[in-house]
Amino acid sequence: MLTWDEEVKPSLPPAAQNGLAINRGVQHSPSAAASTPNAVSSSAPVAPVARRVNAADKRIINGQTDVNQLVPFKYKWAWEKYLASCSNHWMPQEVNMTRDIALWKDPNGLTEDERRIVKRNLGFFVTADSLAANNIVLGTYRHITAPECRQFLLRQAFEEAIHTHAYQYIVESLGLDESEIFNAYNEVPSIRNKDEFLIPFIEAIMDPNFHTGTPENDRTLLKSLIVFACLMEGLFFYVGFTQILALGRQNKMTGAAEQYQYILRDESMHCNFGIDLINQLKLENPHLWNAEFKAEIKDLFMHAVELEYQYAEDTMPRGVLGMNASMFKGYLRYIANRRATQIGLETLFPNEENPFPWMSEMIDLKKERNFFETRVIEYQSGGALSWD
Repeated sequence: MLTWDEEVKPSLPPAAQNGLAINRGVQHSPSAAASTPNAVSSSAPVAPVARRVNAADKRIINGQTDVNQLVPFKYKWAWEKYLASCSNHWMPQEVNMTRDIALWKDPNGLTEDERRIVKRNLGFFVTADSLAANNIVLGTYRHITAPECRQFLLRQAFEEAIHTHAYQYIVESLGLDESEIFNAYNEVPSIRNKDEFLIPFIEAIMDPNFHTGTPENDRTLLKSLIVFACLMEGLFFYVGFTQILALGRQNKMTGAAEQYQYILRDESMHCNFGIDLINQLKLENPHLWNAEFKAEIKDLFMHAVELEYQYAEDTMPRGVLGMNASMFKGYLRYIANRRATQIGLETLFPNEENPFPWMSEMIDLKKERNFFETRVIEYQSGGALSWD
């Protein structure tokens, strides 16, 4: 396990490290302390006071302002996304799984192809959000020096925990073999291949000896941000989301589908935040975005599309739910085009269209219904909470 000194302190800018100890009061003179422990020497040096934070001095990475001071805001978009994310709070156990349980236990409730989709989905997602949380908490957060962005990352890490909880809740509710589902990322090649693609980008920025501040390392961090925002959350999740939401549209596994809707909305916000973070980092460090780097990112996009298509083929060896694996080839290319252009790359797959336009409606739930109308839970305000 990493210690504070190994994991966090080296990544803070000097101003932030000093900020952890500033304004502690007057320092004691060692000689005076030895002779009169309770006295303060009038000649003792005063702790230096850091200059107040100027918003214009903030930077996404390699900033020199105190990361402990949230305001004044520079990146208001990050703060607004944090507030929006907090407004969307939900918990898995609020969703009624009774119908899903009955359907799963009914031998004729679902076809074998539909059951395969559910189990493969859970096999990927039960560990995917843990990987995402590790990437944030042990990697990205350490290197981002804009406190507004750090605030969103903290909320995002919590939401990744909720998503892992949700998948576990579905597994438990359906009475699935937990060992089979949770080990799928080791045992199912189509799942393992995706995780093996991601893990090096986590490990690179988790290394306690990794620090930003050089073009090479700054590009390593930028690459990791792109992989997780655009390719993991922005691409690797979409076959699974589409499959489970298609089940829900046919009035099957409606509890699981409802949770996937909530997760999809969260992940869409994570993806959008990540893209804003990437673009702001590029704006502040234009030298990182050169032709060689863009070619490398393009290759990663191509590889990710192929891996996700292999996963689609594995989860849908035959047509089911009015869909087949070949339809996902066009869908994944369509999504990859969108992610690429959002970060300033050219279109990768010309003339691709969205074969699942209803997914756009699922992402923006307000177009369909009041998001919380199915939830029957009463929240207490802070003043009304009972601590008994």
